Amino acid sequence: MKKEPGILFWMAMMMYTCQAVSNLHPLILIPGNGGNQLEARLTKDYKPSSLLCNRWYPIERNKEGWFRLWFDPTVLLAPFTTCFAQRMTLYYDQEKDDYSNAPGVETRVPHFGSTQSLLFLDPNLKKITTYMAPLVESLENIGYVDGKTMFGAPYDFRYGLAPKDHPSHVGSKFLKDLKYLVEKASNSNGGKPVILVSHSLGGLFALQLLNRNKPSWRQKFIKHFVALSAPWGGTVDEMLTFASGNTLGVPLVNPLLVREEQRSSESNLWLMPNPKLFRSQKPTVITPNATYSAHNIPQFLNDIGFPEGIHPFKTRILAMMDQLEAPGVPITCVIGAGVSTAETLYYDKRGFDEQPEIVYGDGDGTVNMVSLLGHESLWSNAKNQTLKTIRVPGVTHTETLKDDGAVGEVVREISGINSQFKFVENVNVQ
Repeated sequence: MKKEPGILFWMAMMMYTCQAVSNLHPLILIPGNGGNQLEARLTKDYKPSSLLCNRWYPIERNKEGWFRLWFDPTVLLAPFTTCFAQRMTLYYDQEKDDYSNAPGVETRVPHFGSTQSLLFLDPNLKKITTYMAPLVESLENIGYVDGKTMFGAPYDFRYGLAPKDHPSHVGSKFLKDLKYLVEKASNSNGGKPVILVSHSLGGLFALQLLNRNKPSWRQKFIKHFVALSAPWGGTVDEMLTFASGNTLGVPLVNPLLVREEQRSSESNLWLMPNPKLFRSQKPTVITPNATYSAHNIPQFLNDIGFPEGIHPFKTRILAMMDQLEAPGVPITCVIGAGVSTAETLYYDKRGFDEQPEIVYGDGDGTVNMVSLLGHESLWSNAKNQTLKTIRVPGVTHTETLKDDGAVGEVVREISGINSQFKFVENVNVQ
């Protein structure tokens, strides 16, 4: 008889755990720029830039010819960096008013609907390419199961979106697929509305999904929007990328070898500083001959030697920057703070092929604070819009997915959403 209380206790705990798990709202993870694997296949139309870049490189590929394009560790070696850049480059066709892959390069995003391609950018190099694995593991610890209550929405992060009156084949298809995934996740979980959890650029896509659907759809299918490190107003760091190339911290890579590929990315253009949030009198780039801010980006693009970026920026990107409407669902933004972040770039007479002197300000090391807090300045007075900000000092842009303290805050927030805890507007983590 002495064992009976123990048995009853464990039976009660099992019933409580089952009930807690069954009460979970389905959750969809939307990664940031470069935050999921990307595969490619080369066709007969592919024209290599060198013998090393021939159609048979890399040797490792599946039976249908697909190989991992991102992340590929051979990008660290200069001859192969050029191959990588050529295959990643997008081309804008002004007549078609849309972007496309390089000729002879087909791409696809593996494992849509699963978190599999979000965990590590290269499963063979888990230690150095970890992305969402720590967050996913923490969500699994509170009961989430991949493919049942937790889903991933990877996408071709090179592409962006366009205003409704412009074509955007790849980006629009992703929004359509994401909407279907939201509805499927809800319907397979008893009609519970979904929690969207985005990182970085994924937050802009999630916002567009919400803005482009009716309030009745949002009310039925979306429980909450949790945005991690969202660059609502773009970044000064993106101007560095366009001017001089950006290795994103990857060692041994010459930034000039990837600059043209980075300039070709539609999503990179979308992440330029937004004039709605960056003040006109605040210079972001200073040279001996000119000063640039978020309010004269077309002139900046021309002067760095990328005039072909002016038309899509004026006709597509500026309208997207202006369309930052409140999401119409409760939103929590988790941001890093107190990390040195590029605020002004100083170039000397050597020009844009050299790296600039950088003056730093507050942010998460990638996104400026004025952009991270864009939700407050843009939507604090929006009708029926609930906002919450969680600041985690000392945490960088990607550490919101990995740092124990930051991940703990995210998981606590999601647990609270599932438990219907009272919504607290702002939290500062010490």
